[in-house]
Order: sequence, then C-alpha cells, then structure tokens
Amino acid sequence: MSDVSMLAQQLSRKRIRRYSIIGVVVVAVIAAMAIDTKVVKIGSEQDVQEQGFSPDSYGEKTFPGIQQDVEARAVDAKTLADALKANQQEAVQKYGVGSPLPVIPVKLEGVVQPGQMGIFPLKVAGLPEGNVIRLQTGPAITGTDLRDASGKIQFGDFINQIEYQNAGSAINRAMKAKVLDQLDRDALPGKTVQVIGVFRLLAPNNWMVTPVSLEVK
Repeated sequence: MSDVSMLAQQLSRKRIRRYSIIGVVVVAVIAAMAIDTKVVKIGSEQDVQEQGFSPDSYGEKTFPGIQQDVEARAVDAKTLADALKANQQEAVQKYGVGSPLPVIPVKLEGVVQPGQMGIFPLKVAGLPEGNVIRLQTGPAITGTDLRDASGKIQFGDFINQIEYQNAGSAINRAMKAKVLDQLDRDALPGKTVQVIGVFRLLAPNNWMVTPVSLEVK
C-alpha cells in the first residue's frame, strides 16, 4: 500500500472518531435538555403563575370565599346603627375588620329611592334619625371594601401595589358578574330589596354598601 493510501486511511479514521465524539456530545446535550424541561398545561394554575398575575382569575377564585365570610358575619342594620351610635369604638371592635377605616358587614331590607349613576339611597325602617344608607349597583363598582372585608387578603400577598389594587378591582368585577349583571337598575326605585354587603366606616351614620348578595322583592 502506498504512503498516500495509508495517510488517507489514517485521516478517515480520525474523522470518524471526531464525528463520533461530536455525536455523543450532541446526544448528551439533548438528553440534559429533556431532563430539565417540564410540561406546563395551557390554562393551568402553573401556566398562569409563569405568565404572571391574572387579576380576573384571582377575582373569580376569591370572591366566593369573601361572599361566604360576609354572609356569615353580617349584622342587622338596626342593631349595627344602634351599636355605632352608643359606642363606636366597641361596635368597630365587635363587627369591623381592619383599621383605621374598618370594613363592616351588614344585612338589611329597604325600599330603593331614586338614585344616580347606579347608586341608590335605601329607606330602612328602624334606623336612628339621620342615618343614610346607599347601595352601589354598578355598572362601575368602586372601592376595595370587598377585598378588605375579611382581613385575610394582605398587601404582602402580592408583588407590588399595582397587583394589590388590581386584585380589588377584579374581585369587584367577579361580584358584579355573579350578583348584579341581571339587575334592572331602571326598575329599582320603589322596590324592596334584601341586601347583604359591606361598607367602609367613613362616618357612623353614612354607609355606602357594596353587596355580596341582592334580592329584589
């Protein structure tokens, strides 16, 4: 065999070894990638977490628990009004959640008076003179009273103030979808309603109630 042929064979064997080594490395890299890869189902809780905070998903998931908590703790409006008039501090400690502006759960029956922009005064029998109760029905539901009603949702549960605020708005939207979307607001004045809801105590005799349940009689 000539020197040229021997040289060609040696080069060929080197190429084969080199390609074999490259092939082994490629297979090892692919295997490592496969081990490190996890499958996440689209729409799953893990998928939502990895994509970022979803306010509407949070609101839909959270509102039912808030509703149950408020319904379980709601105090009759006359009882509450009398308690606030007699000793506001004791009444807040007994019925309210949070400070310095506590959120209080209440249940009442009243006659709807003419209102504006979805906010209706209610005439509730038996309340002390001068007490004003208003009910907000949307379309826009304002405030964070529902988010703060239980005292269990804290700022530290969220990444930042924006998420915390968005959570409150999403809970309001979830309540509206479940409680208020079928409500005929134009037909409300003059009707009797049964309401369970919450209000933030800004003044002891002036309540803006955000409902968690509403029945028109």
